[in-house]
Amino acid sequence: MFANRTLIAAGAAALALGLSAAAAQAQTWIMVSGYPEDNFLTQNIRLFIEEVQETTDLEIDLQSNDTLIKLDAIKTAVQRGQAPMGEIRLGVYGNEDPMYILAGVPFIAPTYDDAWKLKEAQKPYFAEKLEAAGLMVLFYQPWPGQGFYTKTPVESLADFEGKKLRIYSTATQQMGEMLGFQATILPFAEIPQAFSTGLIEALFTSPQTGIDIQAWDNTDYFTYAGAIYSKNAVIVNKAMFEGLPEDTRTAILNAASLAEERAWKMSAETTEAQIGVLAQNGMTTTDAPEAIMTRMREIGKIMVEEWRATASPEANAVLDAYLAE
Repeated sequence: MFANRTLIAAGAAALALGLSAAAAQAQTWIMVSGYPEDNFLTQNIRLFIEEVQETTDLEIDLQSNDTLIKLDAIKTAVQRGQAPMGEIRLGVYGNEDPMYILAGVPFIAPTYDDAWKLKEAQKPYFAEKLEAAGLMVLFYQPWPGQGFYTKTPVESLADFEGKKLRIYSTATQQMGEMLGFQATILPFAEIPQAFSTGLIEALFTSPQTGIDIQAWDNTDYFTYAGAIYSKNAVIVNKAMFEGLPEDTRTAILNAASLAEERAWKMSAETTEAQIGVLAQNGMTTTDAPEAIMTRMREIGKIMVEEWRATASPEANAVLDAYLAE
């Protein structure tokens, strides 16, 4: 009897020690994103987090919709370790390196297949660039094709002349100005207020963003152009990532690979449905007239040549490799 009690006590002590060790190993990381929970990009991140948590002891607390850190400050916050993980929009950082805005050049990658190939060509370049900043990309997520949100119908280039347009990167700002707009770069979260104060009267962005900010409150027409499939990147603080156990790192990378493939499918599958949501909320949705598409292709060619003049030889080599494929 005494022996049995001793064994039971020893077993209980061992179990307690094991639970204590497991608790000590478990970590909770903060992850930050600038987009709402019903955005497909956020939904994909949620799936990524679920897969990581199912296979590791790492808990990830996603703070979405600019609730903790604003979108444009996320890259710096992850660099500093304020949040170990975050999602950034690459086009925001064109002033750091022209490579960040290459995907924002109209028709440089006019289909999802092309956008995937461009992403693959850019991966090593971004990996080196971000590693120097203490960061690592886990996976990329593509935005759907873009379109114009306006208060009046779009029938010709004359309908753009002098209109105040919100865009999201230096590349789309240049495109907007060449189309005749007065183009202003504004963060996602400031769009509704900018409409209410008259700072902007039109948008060039994706159907997803139009839904996120309820564009039907301020515009009546959505004119789809496609043209641009820009990307977000989910990043991690490299030193913090390397401080994780090897099996946890492997599980995160495996989940990231699945998330990247899923993001491309989700983006393509949701575009038509999202345009339908805009229509359901009273917006008139059409494809851009051919004259506008022709002008955007012309602008794209001009912008590519200008991009080449500002980009490094290494960046130009990436573009050459993509175009060759």
